[in-house]
Amino acid sequence: MKMNLINTEEYPQVDRQYKDRLFRFIFQRPADLLDLYNAVNGTDYSDPGALEINTLGNVLYLSMKNDLSFLVSGTLSLYEHQSTYNPNMPLRGLLYLARLYEKHVVKNGINIYSSAVKSLPFPQHIVFYNGTREEPDRMVLRLSDLFEADPEGRRPALECETVMLNINYGHNRALMEKCRRLKEYAIFVDTVRENLKRPLPLREAVSEAVDTCIENNVLRDILLEQKSEVIQMVLETFDQEKYEKAMHQEGYEDGYQDGRTDLLRELVQKKLAKGKSVEAIARELEVDPETVQELAKQT
Repeated sequence: MKMNLINTEEYPQVDRQYKDRLFRFIFQRPADLLDLYNAVNGTDYSDPGALEINTLGNVLYLSMKNDLSFLVSGTLSLYEHQSTYNPNMPLRGLLYLARLYEKHVVKNGINIYSSAVKSLPFPQHIVFYNGTREEPDRMVLRLSDLFEADPEGRRPALECETVMLNINYGHNRALMEKCRRLKEYAIFVDTVRENLKRPLPLREAVSEAVDTCIENNVLRDILLEQKSEVIQMVLETFDQEKYEKAMHQEGYEDGYQDGRTDLLRELVQKKLAKGKSVEAIARELEVDPETVQELAKQT
């Protein structure tokens, strides 16, 4: 497979060891995490010290690590940030939550072979989406949608739901008003994108966005203290998105050339058998509805 190389003069090289992306960086303080939790869950907890913060590093996949997970009042919340839509997020959520429950069992000395009922924290998997592809304010993705169709109509032994919240500026306004940091993050990302449309070179677009946000009291404290770190993180994230998009496009084109249309046709057949609409299938497979319709005719 051929790979398009990124113009490193326009897009600086990605530092793969850079620890935190911007979203995690902004929400690294317990008080901001608690505000985010309250906004999402409609609660009003006020003691950041009550947070037990657990993070998973690159445990399962190299670049598919979860962003934030924490325990609040018996609830195990797994929070992720994503810039691309991915229908497999419930599977990732299941694997992440399994690791967190394993840590919980070991830490609390829970005997899973006991005849007594053991209480476990209530799980939640929230994904904060801010990609450029238009998505609804809220979407629920289910692990069961990934299973093969069962001819006997049996219920699956496993289920995991992922709630995807669109945090692009202009979406989920009520949520944004409840969490200042989240709203300001959305404004900052939107400002960078608007600068790129003008168009401005990437580094200039990011630097000007930082100055504009400082002037308008958006993430002002963070941007004043760590301007260079923020700029580096945005440049890094932008590069990675460009790289992954280029890789995806190359794989898609080569796939057709290599006869992998058969695989796409098979996926369409399975999803149609589950009663999914053409639009839903197109969204999940990231193809045009016309492509799905054409493949459906070939079944």
